[in-house]
Amino acid sequence: MNEKIYLSQEGKQKLEEKLHYLIETERPQVVERLKIAREFGDLSENAEYDAAKNELARVSGEIEQIEAQLKVAVIYESSADNNTVTMGSKIKVYDHDMEEEAVYSIVGTAEADITNNMISNESAVGKALLGTKIGDTVTVDAPGGSYQLTVKEIIK
Repeated sequence: MNEKIYLSQEGKQKLEEKLHYLIETERPQVVERLKIAREFGDLSENAEYDAAKNELARVSGEIEQIEAQLKVAVIYESSADNNTVTMGSKIKVYDHDMEEEAVYSIVGTAEADITNNMISNESAVGKALLGTKIGDTVTVDAPGGSYQLTVKEIIK
């Protein structure tokens, strides 16, 4: 993983907290379950051992992934300029096709969460909106087709 990962300070802190939890709490619990399962005997037919071993691999993989993300993380802060959409901006847009308004926050890919309207700077919507100003209308070229959004407010 050599590419930069853009994170807000809050996003970095959440990743660091998750990493700490995985290392200090979850991994030791899984190692203990693995140790207990190993005591059940024949490992070739020991479902508890296999499950614990798979869980340890998952936790270890997640730890490695978070460590790699933090190693290449670039921390961004919202601009004090409320006139231009930047990383960290919270914006209200009007969707011309849906004929409704929506509020989005533009974040790095590691923090993106569409269920909470946190869109990635690398998504079609994020790319289209970055650098725009209030009143600008952009065309979003999405996999499902193109549509237009108008920036109504930059909330920051």
